[in-house]
Amino acid sequence: MLYDSKAMGRDELVQLYKAMLLPRMIEEKMLVLLRQGKISKWFSGIGQEAIACGVAHVLQSDEWIMPLHRNLGVFTGRGMPLHKLFMQWQGNKDGFSKGRERSFHFGSMPHHICGMISHLGPQLAVANGTALAAKLRNEKRISVAFCGDGGTSEGDFHEALNTAAVWELPVIFIIENNGYGLSTPVAEQYRAEKLSDKAKGYGMEGVTIDGNNILTVVDTLKGVRDYCLREQKPYLIECMTFRMRGHEEASGTKYVPPHLFEDWKKKDPLDNFEFYLVDTGALSATDVQALRQSTKKQIEDDLALAFDASALIPDEAEEVQDVYAPEGIMPRPAVQPDSIVADEQQARFIDGVRDGLHQSMQVHDNLILMGQDIAGYGGAFKITEGFMDRFGAQRVRNTPLCESAILGAALGLSLEGYKSMVEMQFADFVSVGFNQIVNNLAKIHYRWGAAADVVVRMPTGGGVGAGPFHSQSNEAWFTHVPGLKVVYPSTPMDAKGLLIAAINDPNPVMYFEHKALYRGVTGQVPQHYYSIPIGKARLVQPGEDCTIITYGSGVHWAQQYASKHPELSVYILDLRSLLPLDYEAIADAVKATGRVCVLHEDTLTGGFGGEVAAWIGEHCFGWLDAPVVRCASLDTPIPFNLDLEAQFMAKSRMDATMKKLLQY
Repeated sequence: MLYDSKAMGRDELVQLYKAMLLPRMIEEKMLVLLRQGKISKWFSGIGQEAIACGVAHVLQSDEWIMPLHRNLGVFTGRGMPLHKLFMQWQGNKDGFSKGRERSFHFGSMPHHICGMISHLGPQLAVANGTALAAKLRNEKRISVAFCGDGGTSEGDFHEALNTAAVWELPVIFIIENNGYGLSTPVAEQYRAEKLSDKAKGYGMEGVTIDGNNILTVVDTLKGVRDYCLREQKPYLIECMTFRMRGHEEASGTKYVPPHLFEDWKKKDPLDNFEFYLVDTGALSATDVQALRQSTKKQIEDDLALAFDASALIPDEAEEVQDVYAPEGIMPRPAVQPDSIVADEQQARFIDGVRDGLHQSMQVHDNLILMGQDIAGYGGAFKITEGFMDRFGAQRVRNTPLCESAILGAALGLSLEGYKSMVEMQFADFVSVGFNQIVNNLAKIHYRWGAAADVVVRMPTGGGVGAGPFHSQSNEAWFTHVPGLKVVYPSTPMDAKGLLIAAINDPNPVMYFEHKALYRGVTGQVPQHYYSIPIGKARLVQPGEDCTIITYGSGVHWAQQYASKHPELSVYILDLRSLLPLDYEAIADAVKATGRVCVLHEDTLTGGFGGEVAAWIGEHCFGWLDAPVVRCASLDTPIPFNLDLEAQFMAKSRMDATMKKLLQY
């Protein structure tokens, strides 16, 4: 292996050697502990150390790195305490994730490392968000995201690179091309001659380098980092290397031709660099031996600390508490709707959404809006019309058509202290960003304490003849996911107050806004800035004969039913928030009448009403005078034809459902 130290002095050369030696010797020890059953799993980066160590060496300590599971050199290079790393791998509570995550699936805010998820590709977009934050602040910082050769086949790779190029973000995307995605060779992953050739398709520069030559890695990264800062553009680096062990230890390496191990052993990044340093006189054989001994002692001493740690004792209350980031203080005092009289005005539902968003932009100068067509065009429903003129194109950002990348960027912004609102043009389109929401945003606080301060606006629902891909109700998809909050206002007042509350909340909030209510519902809305607490239901009207528990458009259907049946005293409860749920209000609603209908626009099977009905059956059975009934839409996709749509909707079955309930 040919080395060119250029102007690099002896101290830096030795520093690089020590940086690679530490993760190599840690790994060798971990493999012993794995065989002894003292750790549960290991993903080896032996033979690839030059890449991770080179990145940690070149980047500033406050520049974000999004590593994967073969990048131990990033964690050690950032100076993470070894005993705490060992505790992490043992699943100890005093590790970085309180025993909740495995191996390298964790991050650390102080070390500017964002923990990976098993899906790999989403990490790339998170780097876009942290880089965008630096760009917005005019700070000279870049971000780096790692990707394997297999990960380049994922859509997240395309979305992240395309967004970084379009937004001109200072991000370095590093591909560790080690020849295999688990057992799948690169010949079955792509047909490009070099993966770096893909860069041109995104309008960015790219290069392929020897990823086992630490000096090549460092020199390339220094130059590319300077380029990204100077030009404010992304860059793609493909590092050629090899995985000397299995994908993880249990998978073995039988699928790899033996001669490849022999060939790549000759290219070992640590052995070759050690030989070079000894050969050039930068280190003596005695120096090498001393460094190895001191490193071994460091590892053993920290291991002793880790093994001496107290055993983890599960605490159910703590587990539940840590699902959500604690809420801060509202920028201005919250005003409850009951006390509002003087400054109310008649407004449409869409005006409530718009006003809540507009006032939040004024209160939070760190709030960034992102979505397709939301800038100059004002969004598909014109909610953000004029926002770009008022707040600027940096804060009101049109996005490429790539929901996953934008949701990932929102998470990256949150790591840097920004709030963001991501608008799904239609709630239906969220499916292509599902992974980022349910696995990255929702779980990050529970996993390692970071917060995803993101609101996802979801124009939802039918009644407008828009068919199967613009009208479905998908709120139940997200109520199953711990870490998310799900709100669904039904009135203009709640539309504003709940949106403001969602933006103030440091947790990811799915904010559902029914399209048919936008211009079809009006009501009194305070003109000033106020919030309505998430997790609190609203008593629409009291009653004694029967109870309808509902949300969204169902609230208006329930009111219409009650007005058509003046002979009945109907108790109507608007849930407003589906996650968390106001169980106390539900219990009160059951006690009031003893007969309950749970109404929603979603399909019956798997709809959120099933959860409400089950809770009532388990906790309120003694107050029931009849079985809980559900009124929901047909178990079909929502059709386009208006007559078919009307038949589909739960509203068409209300009379029959209520008759069944009342006659029991």
